[in-house]
Amino acid sequence: MKDQELQFDNGYVMIQALENGVTIFGLTRGVDTKFHHSEKLDQGEVLIAQFTKHTSAIKVRGKAKIFTSVGVTTSGNF
Repeated sequence: MKDQELQFDNGYVMIQALENGVTIFGLTRGVDTKFHHSEKLDQGEVLIAQFTKHTSAIKVRGKAKIFTSVGVTTSGNF
């Protein structure tokens, strides 16, 4: 592996919408963080996403249950 080459975990995250209109945003890696993808989920829908060499963060807007390798959390007002 080259010194400047980065290695990524490629971890997965599962997001379950607890209401209609939950929005998930993928954000880029690099000097400037930008939105590169978005999805809208309705109640009960599930999205499974993966962190990659292009995706460094995932933003969730709305009530959702979020499952990761480090645990489970919820987003939105409860």
